[in-house]
Amino acid sequence: MTDPSSTARLVRLTVEAAVATLTLDSPHNRNALSARLMAELEQGLADAAADPAVRAVVLTHTGKVFCAGADLSEATSGDPTAGPRRLVEILRAVVECPKPVIARADGHVRAGGLGLLGACDIAVAGPAASFAFTEVRLGLAPAVISLPLRPKLEPRAAARYYLTGETFDAAEAARIGLLTLAAEDTGQALEPILDGLRKASPQGLAESKRLVAAEVLRSFDRDGEERVAQSALLFGSEEAREGMTAFLERRVPSWVG
Repeated sequence: MTDPSSTARLVRLTVEAAVATLTLDSPHNRNALSARLMAELEQGLADAAADPAVRAVVLTHTGKVFCAGADLSEATSGDPTAGPRRLVEILRAVVECPKPVIARADGHVRAGGLGLLGACDIAVAGPAASFAFTEVRLGLAPAVISLPLRPKLEPRAAARYYLTGETFDAAEAARIGLLTLAAEDTGQALEPILDGLRKASPQGLAESKRLVAAEVLRSFDRDGEERVAQSALLFGSEEAREGMTAFLERRVPSWVG
C-alpha cells in the first residue's frame, strides 16, 4: 500500500481574492525545512509571482508549529554545505518575490523558521506562537538565517536570544523587530493589511518592495557565502553531531552537566 504522506504535497497553494496562500503542511516533522518542503515552497512562490491576479502571498501553516527549522534527519548526513546553501536560496526567493510575502504564525517558530519570518515583508503572530533561536543548544549558530534577520532585529535582543536560546512570546517578537505585530486574531489583524495590498498596483508593489528589501538583499550579497561556510563547518563538527543526535534521541547533550 502506498503511504499517503509520500505523495501528499507539503506546501499547498490556494488563491482567493487576489491573495495566494502557501500553507506549510508537513505536521509529521513540525513543518521542518526538508529538501522537499523547500522545493515545493520555492515552486509555490514562483507560481504566485507569475499569476497576474495575485497581489500578495500569505505564508502560513497547519498544526501547532509554523516551522521547526532544519530537518535534522537530513542534516546529519551528506554534504554539509547542501542544506545551508539551499536555505539561502529559499530565503532569498522570499525576499526577491515581486509580490509582498506575509507570514501568519499561529504556532511555534524555531531556528530556521525564524529565518522565514525574517525574509517575509510583513509578519503577524498570535497568542499560540512562541519563538526561540535553538541553534546554540545544538552546537550550531543562527548563521544563514542572520542574513534576513540581523538587518531587522534590535541588536541587544538579538544578542540575548541568539546566545541563550530562550523562548519568547509574540509581544516580545514584535518589540525586537521579528514581527510586524502580535495579535489575538491573526486573520482579523491581516484584513486591513491585505485590503491595502489589493488596492496597490503590481508595479507599485514590486518597486516598493525593492526599496524595503534593499538592505536585506545587501546582507545576502555581502555575507551569503561566509554564512554558508560557517553553517557547513558547524553542521560537520563533532559537537553539532552530538547536539543533533541528542535532540533526535530526546536526551540531553554531553556538555550539559
